[in-house]
Order: sequence, then C-alpha cells, then structure tokens
Amino acid sequence: MKLETERLLLRLPRPADADEFEAIWADEETVQFLGGTKARPEVEELVERMTRHWDTYGVGLFTVERKEDGRALGRVGFLVWDPERWVNGFREQLLPPYETEIGWTLGREHWNRGYATEAALGCRDWALAELGLTRLVSIIARDNIASIRVAEKIGERFERPIEGDHFQLPVGLWSLGERIAE
Repeated sequence: MKLETERLLLRLPRPADADEFEAIWADEETVQFLGGTKARPEVEELVERMTRHWDTYGVGLFTVERKEDGRALGRVGFLVWDPERWVNGFREQLLPPYETEIGWTLGREHWNRGYATEAALGCRDWALAELGLTRLVSIIARDNIASIRVAEKIGERFERPIEGDHFQLPVGLWSLGERIAE
C-alpha cells in the first residue's frame, strides 16, 4: 500500500524507519504535544505498533518520504479510537464502531513547507474515496496551533473537547463528516 502526492510518497512503515524517526522523537519541540521524547527502543516499538495497526485494522500511519531524496520526514495517516473511552488501536484491540483519526508528526526541520498538509490531504482523499469513510477526526492538543491549522486546511472543524485518562494535555476533537450516533 502506498499513496503519492506531488512531492511525497506515503508508504507502509518498515523497521529501518526507526533510524530517521529516532531524531524526530528525540526533539522536545517536535513531540511537546505527543507525550514527550522517546529513546531508540521506544521508537522501534512505535514502528512495530504502526505495522500491527495496519495488519489489524487495514489502515494506519504511513511513513512519509520526500520523493526528491527518499528522506523519511515523519508519519501521517490513521489511528482508530474507541469513541467512548478514547483509547486507540495502539493501546488495545478495539471493536467497531470506532472513530478513525487522521494525524501527522513530521520532524521540526520539515515544518512550514506544506508537507503535513499535502500528506494529510492525500490520506483524507484516499480514506473518503477508496475506503468509503464518511467521517475523519483529529485529536489535537488545544495549544497546538500548527496542527489545528493543518486540520482546518483539510476541512476539519472543532467539534468538542474530549477527556481521557491517558491524555497528558487538554485536547480537542476536530472532525470532518457527521458524528457517530451515541
């Protein structure tokens, strides 16, 4: 599975991605809204969880490569969430119905170049057209202005604050499409 945009290749994760992801997850500013830095073994486990998520749910986070030089810039793609407990498919096996989140994490040196928006638009379009999804969400720390801008550029709007025991910061739910009936 892979997607292409004008400048980017979005492909399935592989173990070697930990080499470039290690620097991304070691940068405090990059991960300030994502629970903090991770050491190399945690980054390797993260890449493994990305692969398992694809295997379990048929969607997941892509590794984003720049076509120009093949450099891995970060990850963009999907996580599934239990909409009642706000636990994601990385943490435990979930049963439908679940929310499908579109999210992005790129290394700081790649910020402000439109890569996150370009990759997220490619993912959004694939999810709506090919996967037949009618709703996507993004869970974003309320102070993460840059991610909020990306959410707005892909057509998401603030829906509501959400709570969860594992959220370390106040977060909001941004969405595109109709809310799942409760």
